[in-house]
Amino acid sequence: MFSLFWHGVQQDFKLFLLAPVLCAMFRLAFILVYRPKKTPTGEWRKWAGCFRYGFWWGMDFNAYVFLYLVVLVSLPGMFLPGYYAVADWVSRIGVTAYLLVLYVAFAGKMIFYYHFHDTFNPLVKLGRHADKKNFADIFFHQNHGTSILIGLVLYVIGCWKLTGLLLVTPTIPYPDFSAVGVRYGFNALLVVGSIVLFYWFRYGGTLRHRKKPEWDEVPPLVKNDTVLGKATVDDLIAFELAIKRPVSDAVRHSDEEAAVILKDILPQPVKNGENPLLQFRRESGGARMAKPSHIFFLLGESHAQAPFDPIYRKLHLMEASERFRRNLHTISFSNFLPGGMISQPSLVSLLAGIYDADMELNENTAFWEGTLPTALPVQMHRLGYRTEFWYGGGLNWGSLDHFAPAIGFDACHGGPDICPEDAPRTWLGIYDHIFLQEAAKRIKSEKADGPVFHFLYTTSNHGPYNMPYEEMGFDIERVMPEAPEKLKKDHKLRRQMGGIWYADQALIHFAEDMMKTYPDSLIIVTGDHATGLIPFQCGVVKRREPSLRDCVLTSFAISHPELDSTMFAGNTIGGHMNILPTLIELIAPEGFPYYSLVPSLLEPIDHVVTPYCWETRDTLGDYRDGISQSLAVSEDMLPVAHDSARFEQERAALCELTGWIVRHPELLIQAGKE
Repeated sequence: MFSLFWHGVQQDFKLFLLAPVLCAMFRLAFILVYRPKKTPTGEWRKWAGCFRYGFWWGMDFNAYVFLYLVVLVSLPGMFLPGYYAVADWVSRIGVTAYLLVLYVAFAGKMIFYYHFHDTFNPLVKLGRHADKKNFADIFFHQNHGTSILIGLVLYVIGCWKLTGLLLVTPTIPYPDFSAVGVRYGFNALLVVGSIVLFYWFRYGGTLRHRKKPEWDEVPPLVKNDTVLGKATVDDLIAFELAIKRPVSDAVRHSDEEAAVILKDILPQPVKNGENPLLQFRRESGGARMAKPSHIFFLLGESHAQAPFDPIYRKLHLMEASERFRRNLHTISFSNFLPGGMISQPSLVSLLAGIYDADMELNENTAFWEGTLPTALPVQMHRLGYRTEFWYGGGLNWGSLDHFAPAIGFDACHGGPDICPEDAPRTWLGIYDHIFLQEAAKRIKSEKADGPVFHFLYTTSNHGPYNMPYEEMGFDIERVMPEAPEKLKKDHKLRRQMGGIWYADQALIHFAEDMMKTYPDSLIIVTGDHATGLIPFQCGVVKRREPSLRDCVLTSFAISHPELDSTMFAGNTIGGHMNILPTLIELIAPEGFPYYSLVPSLLEPIDHVVTPYCWETRDTLGDYRDGISQSLAVSEDMLPVAHDSARFEQERAALCELTGWIVRHPELLIQAGKE
């Protein structure tokens, strides 16, 4: 009987080793795809540390393959001969299923890293409210979805055959013990040893739970390498950490705990029942210009800073914006932080006047009924402006049909609602130029009296970039004659470049049309977030990976006939939250009360803090990875500092402020009754 268990445990061990071996292969594939230096030459210790630590950390999941085989296959097979006869099939099915999960997790991580330059993080939880059709569109047309699915089938077949081959390899015969007591002792030791072996693997080569591998213990030599550090974390481990990690601790704090954290940004201690936002009351210093009849706030999907940087200008991706910025009365900033790292948190932060901090305020039903004193449309309304929200997609995206009116907009328009039914569109929305042309037509036909504030958000600069860009004027030889030949010959990258160029053209054509129609209009152009816009793999610059500024900074420009660069206090940095107070300080009468977490761009700014990043006049930092880098534009990769976070108390307080409002929805007010 025990000879069966002896044989079974050996089979279990062979099958179990498949999991860490495949994880190592996936780790290598990740490195070869995303790391500029593909070989370990001169870096053997670093690579060895990555694979060694990744092997043991991955056992947090992989060890359960061994447990499954021992407990559900070999142990019962020892007592049930009929079950033992089919044990190989049970083993193969279970192991192949687990190996399939590893493949899916790997494919998901590769796609996630492509879009966010990170392995799985809490942003994955925000996908539950995303447009699933858009996910499918991106998966199949931008991220080789068909190849991934074909690969999945071939992978499963390969795993099934490999498990079969391992099971027919010889095992060590059961020892021939003449003494019964020795035989029973050996058998007992075998069972106990199997259990101990599981825990030894499970705890990463130790029997002490506290010694289990974790991120803090990754060798610094490995951790300080951005890609190798990410590769160390097996895909299932990264996914588990992302799911377990709450989007924000702020929603779980008591008011007493929150009050302590908020002291870093509040002038007075917050009291029970008080709205802490009221402590951010400011008064305008007096209008710097005549009140514009029209204000246009243009939020461009993925309209980022990187293409504006001198080292990438030969691509001419922002050809239209560069023309717009050459206007004497257009002021632009090249170091501008977005309110969020993806679309919804960024948009919501801009509209609410507080950082969304990945708490999904737009999906919180309390925010479908009330607004905040800091909200952008509320404060523009108090200045006498009628407020209108325009989105190129459907207003059901992100529950904007509920959130936008409640936050304070007088009217909301979705692209599919205002454009013809047969208007060409992506899964995200109507093509930008068609959406903006229809919005312009309707704006020009308005007969209502009084000034108007228009907030317009586009959608087209987004994967999978499958629009007919050539038909809309994109000629790569004309637009980017200096681009590397490798880029020009790559069909996928040509389409992406065309999409970026096209979206900028549509956005600026609308801005210039409004400037011509309403000469006194004030126009803001910014992006919701940054994304991978520069094709480093084609040799655009010396390095083959993005800098932190490439990954993080969004664009910002503001234009009005009375604007002058001397108004902006010599500032070189800013962020989305600085836009609202800047608007008010430019046009509001002296003494006008308003609410803003941060000062305007008309005051000196020495640092900017968001829940994700921090910025000084010379350095940019990312809280998520604990890294920082010079803000300088360079063709070479500048040094990256690790464990260098600054302004952490301010960041915690900003998140806590949002958490306070989420915990106290009774503090929300009705639009028009603020």
